[in-house]
Amino acid sequence: MDAAAEVLLIIVSATLTVFLIIFSIALIFLIRVFRRATEVADSVESAASAVKKGVTAMPVINLVSKIISRKRKG
Repeated sequence: MDAAAEVLLIIVSATLTVFLIIFSIALIFLIRVFRRATEVADSVESAASAVKKGVTAMPVINLVSKIISRKRKG
């Protein structure tokens, strides 16, 4: 193998090594971001469920408050 081929092999190997290290770090970062996104989605889903339950109970609460206010007036 002549010198030019060896230099090219070293350059390509070093570039590949740097690329693999950067790719690994980026992959770890993306996994963390996706885990946080999943946690946020779960919390938003639970908050939406709580709001839905509250909205479902709202007519009953309004009815009870109207009955109480009429009893106080009468």
